[in-house]
Amino acid sequence: MPEHPSQVSVNGRDYRWPTAPTVVVCLDGSAPEYIETAIAKGLAPNLARFKRDGADLTALCVIPAFTNPNNLSIVTGAPPSVHGISGNYFLDLATGQEVMMNDARFLRADTIMKGFADAGARVAVVTAKDKLRALLAKGLDFAAGRAIGFSAEKADHATRAANGLDAALAFVGRPLPPVYSAALSEFVFAAGVKLIAGFRPDVMYLSTTDYVQHKAPPGSELADSFYAMVDRYAGELDRLGAVVALTADHGMNDKHLPNGEPDVLYLQDVVDALIGRGAARVILPITDPYVAHHGALGSFATIYLPPDADRAKVIAALAAKPGVDAAMGREEACARFELPPDRVGDVVVLSGRRRVLGATATRHDLSALTEPLRSHGGFWEQKVPMIVNRRLAGPTPERLRNFDVFDVALNRIAR
Repeated sequence: MPEHPSQVSVNGRDYRWPTAPTVVVCLDGSAPEYIETAIAKGLAPNLARFKRDGADLTALCVIPAFTNPNNLSIVTGAPPSVHGISGNYFLDLATGQEVMMNDARFLRADTIMKGFADAGARVAVVTAKDKLRALLAKGLDFAAGRAIGFSAEKADHATRAANGLDAALAFVGRPLPPVYSAALSEFVFAAGVKLIAGFRPDVMYLSTTDYVQHKAPPGSELADSFYAMVDRYAGELDRLGAVVALTADHGMNDKHLPNGEPDVLYLQDVVDALIGRGAARVILPITDPYVAHHGALGSFATIYLPPDADRAKVIAALAAKPGVDAAMGREEACARFELPPDRVGDVVVLSGRRRVLGATATRHDLSALTEPLRSHGGFWEQKVPMIVNRRLAGPTPERLRNFDVFDVALNRIAR
């Protein structure tokens, strides 16, 4: 008789117990073109082999196509309407304050790692930025010795009580990387390899940063170097016997004018002209503690209106603006994108492939943008890769979401 259950149920989905260490990787900002270009140049032979001999799929990320809602969808196997994380940033109606959605108290569902840990599995979570660590590792009992969870950004602060291990830098064998660097993501991969070789988790989640993707398009020297690095570590995880499934939280697109300046629609200015200065409140859910590479400019925004505002008029005016893909009320947006209604404004706006949304020009510091803006958030950044190093048994669903990746890696591989 096995000492563990044959499957674990989390948020209404059943996951089979892994027969080999199972590693899910979220390659932040990785539009499929990045990997396809690296493979075409011969820079990613391991990923090419995964696609050829394993599974080569594509999926859709959740809207808004931002980091927090998608990472939490992946690790819960559920949309934001279930787990509650509607963006990187939101208006907390309980306090009236605009806050980051980094605190674990905002998460309304258990993670797949917690489900397996509670069932007796060894689990690990390594993130690039510390903003995700508390959310992704919520509910893990580090004292039991079966869980490890830390960030590359704060690896020098890791303790056994809070993260499941001491001296994370010594364990990984790399110096603390700068937060704005490709090295932050490489640290995540290096940690994953060390954990598979030593800790041997049953289930592990690795989440990188999109620093490179914000700065460099597919086929650029910086992007090629990054994906060659990803390929080396993916190959090492494969050689260590792990099931490796790679997906992304969102894609990435150029969002600038021919002269290199960001192509921005400032929503506060538009709504002020319609209903009065300062009457509305524009929330940009891309906002996080690390805005240097995107200036808090993305392709999804939500707007809170006063009770007496003509919402239909506001929606119609926004929908008519060049570069706007969609403008809709809360009810339609929450039904269409599976969002929690209490964390979405009265109006939701999505901009097009080349345009971003801002509040007012004075609220955005763009001085740190050293390259033409690349960003994400809308429909055009929804397509993401899903690559697995093992062959699948039977057909996959016709419509895959990135948060189906644990289902694919645990339930659908050939055994």
